Amino acid sequence: MDDITRRRPRARREPQPRRRSWCCSFSVPPTSPEHLRVSQPKPLQKFETLSKSGNSFPNSPQSARSGLGLVGRIDPRRILSPGRVSPIDSDPSGDLVHDILVDPSPVRDTGVRSASFRAPLENFRAPPEGSASPGSCNVVKEGENGAGVFDVRLNLKGKHGGSLVLELNSEVLSANSSVFADLISDYRKGCSGPAAKLCRIEVPEVEHLGVFRETIELMFEEDITKRLLKAGVYRSIDILEVSAGIMFTKGVLSCLKYLEAVPWSEEEEEKLRSVFERFKFDGATTKDILARLYPLDSGDSQGNLARQLVWSITTCVDTNARNELKLLVKGLLCKSSVYEKDRSDINKEDLYGVCQSCLGSLVTLFEEATNCSERLAKKEMDKPLIERISRQVDNINWLLDILVDRQIAEEFVEMWASQAELLRMHENTSPMVRYELSRVSAILFIAVGTRKMHCRTEARLGLLQAWFGPMVLDFGWLQRCKKGLDMKALEEAMGQALLTLPLKHQYMLFMEWFRCFSKHGTECPNLSKAFQIWWRRSFLRGSESHAIESR
Repeated sequence: MDDITRRRPRARREPQPRRRSWCCSFSVPPTSPEHLRVSQPKPLQKFETLSKSGNSFPNSPQSARSGLGLVGRIDPRRILSPGRVSPIDSDPSGDLVHDILVDPSPVRDTGVRSASFRAPLENFRAPPEGSASPGSCNVVKEGENGAGVFDVRLNLKGKHGGSLVLELNSEVLSANSSVFADLISDYRKGCSGPAAKLCRIEVPEVEHLGVFRETIELMFEEDITKRLLKAGVYRSIDILEVSAGIMFTKGVLSCLKYLEAVPWSEEEEEKLRSVFERFKFDGATTKDILARLYPLDSGDSQGNLARQLVWSITTCVDTNARNELKLLVKGLLCKSSVYEKDRSDINKEDLYGVCQSCLGSLVTLFEEATNCSERLAKKEMDKPLIERISRQVDNINWLLDILVDRQIAEEFVEMWASQAELLRMHENTSPMVRYELSRVSAILFIAVGTRKMHCRTEARLGLLQAWFGPMVLDFGWLQRCKKGLDMKALEEAMGQALLTLPLKHQYMLFMEWFRCFSKHGTECPNLSKAFQIWWRRSFLRGSESHAIESR
């Protein structure tokens, strides 16, 4: 409570004039709420310091002679927060206290546009000589022969707000980045005297301040790969983008080497692909990554591969493996797949070729089911006949799902309606076998009745005239052996499919259903709702249509 009461009146006081008495001096700034000391952050081990016995600082001549390798590294105390006084808190026993003031006033627009590292040379600008704010003070400690001097002030302006100021060594920047080397050289050519001692570089519209800072820190890092391992793949791709923008060759090579050796998620892969589209890297360096991103060898097209996969699945004998692979390949080939690309894909002829092969095998199996010849008896040593028939029907339905999804199933309707041999054998085959054929008809009825497939009137009429009767007979077996069928959806779709025919054809099929339903009841599909619609259209509104025609 005492601390709170002491702070309240101080917060209400008018701000006193400041900076004039100490902004360019080495004295300790006065204590006030506007000039709170920033506690020294716990630095990384490589920045940690200061030899207590020798009272040496990272930017002092003594540190340069000590051989500790601290000269040229980023001093974390020199990272200044925007719009606040951020003095460097040194050891109180030290002799030097540098007060560095960041001007809170906005930076004047010089007309330089940023492209978020897509045009790196245009992203940087050096303020003209004498353009520093009169309220700002920059203190640079000189060492022997310039060693250990933080003689570059890098001002990063965030694209979405915020800013960051880094004081760095020009020799390290020039040695690692050709962009910074050119900017520093141009700055010093245009300046003379004391103004040339501190090079000011401004980077506007930085997308991620933290990533830019990490990239600069890598210039002072001995083992870059170790830092990338801690950062992870996604962050390393960001660092690669910044390194390419500032032409930090060592950073680019380290990022590429790390990224090539680790697995990527799909999000990371797309991000890396976008970086490769914006920047051109050396082919010898990136060939291993490009080999993972793009199919360099085009000897086998995607269409050929898809055709081989489809053929392999339809001939697979292991039930569990076949079902798993069907889900996999169907997900890859469907139109809504996230893997759908603008490349050559399996074409309609390939799929229909596999369908014809499956139908031929199905005919052979039904011949086996209706004959007892010695030639076919040898196949009894294989899997049971019912299982082999069911497998071929599963293959046909799986292919049909792909055709319907790709909206190329109209020809299959005509193909299935013309299976006269299967229709003939359906009449002479046991119900426990023949109902498998109605599973194929069920998929077609559902596709037509739910508007997933559009085909000509002749094709719909041929389908229903051929397979509606067998479906009514097999409906009881389908109810007991659904195998994934939604029977309610099938009943609704059958009625809707019938209603797409001309009324005179509806009459024959509805009457066939009515006779079967009156005898077998629930063993037949319930088409009552569709029957009522047909009745209303045929009789109740028939007189109205005749009246309209007579007019």
